[in-house]
Amino acid sequence: MSNADWDVFNGDADGLCSLVQLRLAEPRDAVLVTGVKRDIDLLRQVNAKAGDRVTVLDISLDKNRPYLQRILDLGAEVFYVDHHHAGEMPSSASLMSLINETPDVCTSLLVNQYLRGAHARWAVVGTFGDNLKASAEKLARKLSLSSDELPLLEKLGILINYNAYGANLQDLHFAPCELFKRLVKYPDPLDFIADSRQLYQQLEDGYQSDLQAAGSAQVLIANSEIAAYLLPDEPWARRVSGVFGNQLANANLGRAHAVLTARASGNFSVSVRAPLDNKHHAAKLCRQFPTGGGREAAAGIDDLSAGQLPAFLETFEQIYK
Repeated sequence: MSNADWDVFNGDADGLCSLVQLRLAEPRDAVLVTGVKRDIDLLRQVNAKAGDRVTVLDISLDKNRPYLQRILDLGAEVFYVDHHHAGEMPSSASLMSLINETPDVCTSLLVNQYLRGAHARWAVVGTFGDNLKASAEKLARKLSLSSDELPLLEKLGILINYNAYGANLQDLHFAPCELFKRLVKYPDPLDFIADSRQLYQQLEDGYQSDLQAAGSAQVLIANSEIAAYLLPDEPWARRVSGVFGNQLANANLGRAHAVLTARASGNFSVSVRAPLDNKHHAAKLCRQFPTGGGREAAAGIDDLSAGQLPAFLETFEQIYK
């Protein structure tokens, strides 16, 4: 039996643009393993064998540790690139990792560094999508981009990121694996935009409509340090939760934000954004609750029980007071 390649990646803009860069530089006919934004224990789905090559992008090593160890024990080679909380690294000659948890770094930037800028425009897209505007602009200054082109890359990153949010693939406009197959055909993301007007317009229309609906979000708490909003159990709300959090953060640089989305079970999914002028403690907050995790600047809780809501809001306020 021949050896196989596996590409395992977060379905958001950072994960997608990281893989686009890699596969433009190093094409492979790989098995694609991805999902919605919150699907992060993706290595659980990888049935690798000795000699296989597994590339892992933009998912927490800490959340995938047992599955990673199983893959390594079976004799597969793993290339792991990420910026989320990793915890203790497994010791294996078969593991190559690029892990950087610095708040202003994302996986797209790490892949760009690894590839020495070979497809830096896609790194700019992914970095904008991860709401690291200053980092994206810093990289963009090294490229030959006009004043008209940079906003196009920023908007593309935002729209790709918006597309990843949902409870399941049915909530999304496009499945991330299918979107990757379209993106990777274009060494220049500006050419993708020019050639994909129907796809782009569908994302743009959905984004604007969902964001407008988010204007009716219930305010749970709001002061100069923090604000928390509640969205209903609706597909549009699940789609917009991440970009709504980013919009709030960009509009109030000194305030931390939480966007809670109701679930059919009566529980909540939670997206947290640290203040953009002090990108810390989001992961610290979320990891205090079951199913919580993330990174310093942005984190989340997949399933916060209704009974834990008061404790979450109290802890949120304590951390950012």
